[in-house]
Amino acid sequence: MNRYLALIIAVLSGAEMQAFQLAPRLVVNITIDQLRTDYLEAFTPLYTADGFRKLLSQGVTYDAASYPYEPVERASAIATIATGTTPYYHGIIGNRWLDRNTLRPFFCVDDPQHYASPHKLMTSTIGDELKVSTHGAAVVWSVAANKECAILSAGHAADGALWIDENANRWRTSTYYSAVTPEWLKQISTIKQELTKNKQLTNDEVANMALQTITHTSMGTDDVSDMLSVTLSATKPGGNMTDWQTEMESVYMQLDNTLGRLITGIEKAVGKERVLFVVTSTGYAEDTPSDLSQYRIPTGTFYINRTANLLNMFLSAVYGEGRYIETCFGNQMYVNHKLLEQKRISISELLQRSQDFLVQNSGVADVYTAERLLAGNNDILKLRNGFSPTLSGDIIIEVTPGWRLLNEDTMESFTSRTGFIPFPIIFYGAGTHAERIAIPVTTERIAPTIAKSIRIRAPNACSAEPLF
Repeated sequence: MNRYLALIIAVLSGAEMQAFQLAPRLVVNITIDQLRTDYLEAFTPLYTADGFRKLLSQGVTYDAASYPYEPVERASAIATIATGTTPYYHGIIGNRWLDRNTLRPFFCVDDPQHYASPHKLMTSTIGDELKVSTHGAAVVWSVAANKECAILSAGHAADGALWIDENANRWRTSTYYSAVTPEWLKQISTIKQELTKNKQLTNDEVANMALQTITHTSMGTDDVSDMLSVTLSATKPGGNMTDWQTEMESVYMQLDNTLGRLITGIEKAVGKERVLFVVTSTGYAEDTPSDLSQYRIPTGTFYINRTANLLNMFLSAVYGEGRYIETCFGNQMYVNHKLLEQKRISISELLQRSQDFLVQNSGVADVYTAERLLAGNNDILKLRNGFSPTLSGDIIIEVTPGWRLLNEDTMESFTSRTGFIPFPIIFYGAGTHAERIAIPVTTERIAPTIAKSIRIRAPNACSAEPLF
């Protein structure tokens, strides 16, 4: 038998050999919150042999990655990696959005029945498709410091999602996945160290739990591919940064150590040729607000609540008394559709009048109405991809870069910035060979690439091509 197998292998070409190779027995999908290529490369001489240095020297690295929509937030980024599509389809338009029925903010994974669940995620994930293709035999888990990353990367059909409850200083999961907590999890659910505001301790605890999960669930030990999603952080504890070089140097060195320990531990447990690591970033950065005026940089404050009140006065003069703009959330305004129906006012006409009024205000770079976004013109395609007709506001205001948006009713505030945040996508292990690729790629191509590597269908709203 061995003689015949050797003969078959001898006559196979290189391409045929690649197809003949077994699919990875474990996929480890590692997303690092706010990882940046410029910081990653700046501290390269300081890395150990087992972390970033190993990934960059032995993996397939796409240097110019980006998200195919905007704006990018942590929850929407995690959902896009998992589903292979944009918020327009998967429905996670941000960490929070406004519930149109109550006009109150809604957190993306909140669920009154299970505390937290993926019920707002409207498409399948790569983990879901793995479960379907193996008739439930695949083991699928996720581990993160916060619940949105854990749940959205796990998807609907996973065995479990684990995150840190900082209030109780312990690991927790959702009854959505199982009404009964596994015994192995009960024994290790308590966190020994105080994690509040210490990202490095949090990364270490996430890595420890990821390794424990692989051990206790026997991931990668049979002929069925399994999947583990892990979310780490590349941010400074406390958030405020005064000197990026000295402060981020420590963050990236510690992250490198954590990543190296995680990769080495998984390779020892499963085997380098049997595990595929996928590493990328959430692709955004939370900048510390600065007083730009002291440097004579053009700036100002755009008061969205005051502007909404002025718009209501303008629309009342045109259509009669009424509160046409119900509320604001972030940079979005929500139109009172019931009032428009009662008054038989054309939504298209009202939106056009509102756009014409708003664009004249100081601090407004552009105004996008729902109808303009749904037209899907290529010049605003990224904005449309980050928009949801049923969840987003009817009017979205693009604030002039450098200006601050302030809602005095809710005290929401942010400073507009449109700078590009460079980050990589790295595939390492399972027979991959070192390669650096400078061609720009987008993150919705990660899911179909994983699907191809483990011989399953891509998620049901994914239309992107695999990277290789």
